Amino acid sequence: MTIHKEGFKTIAISVILFGIINVFSFYFLSSSAPVITWIIFIATLGLVIFMISFFRIPKRPLTKQEDAIVAPADGKVVAIEEVQADEYFTDRRIQVSIFMSPLNVHVNRNPVSGEVAYSQYHKGKYLVAWHPKSSTDNERHTVVYRNNGKELLVKQIAGAMAKRIINYLQPGQKVEQAAEMGFIKFGSRVDLLLPLDAKIQVKIGDQPKGGVTVVATW
Repeated sequence: MTIHKEGFKTIAISVILFGIINVFSFYFLSSSAPVITWIIFIATLGLVIFMISFFRIPKRPLTKQEDAIVAPADGKVVAIEEVQADEYFTDRRIQVSIFMSPLNVHVNRNPVSGEVAYSQYHKGKYLVAWHPKSSTDNERHTVVYRNNGKELLVKQIAGAMAKRIINYLQPGQKVEQAAEMGFIKFGSRVDLLLPLDAKIQVKIGDQPKGGVTVVATW
């Protein structure tokens, strides 16, 4: 396991705060309120461990399969439905939504190899990630991949806790399946918009792994 570069600053701040809080706690409270001192120590240590865990990149065998669309994120499948596309595409598409809790790995990965046809950031609100309007009203970043004449859309959507979406892709860029495409901090959601003839390989409630689980084939 390694730590994602996006977490270096956050983890460093957490460690510094952990040190400062506990130095003051042990200095001023250890003699008069030792139980409170230990509660503060355990709580702040837990926060540091959570931060390290949040930015983890576990080692796993990534899927590379020409006809497969792999999960762009870890999480839970919360929606599989036919929708009218509201960005880039003008037709109807199959939407697969993956909800990411704060405990999930938050690295986002390319579902296919190919060329980045579109990459656009949108400012927005911070509705809870499962809200019906979160995909259109929340802060988000949309990427369209083109692979052998076929296109699919991935939308990184901020949630109530997520305040920063990172995306590394630019239009015209060549990308590899399962390689990093971005990161979302602190709980969020990723939507896939697939062609209607895509063969869905997951169901609601499944917990795919980013870069590993095959969501659909085409």
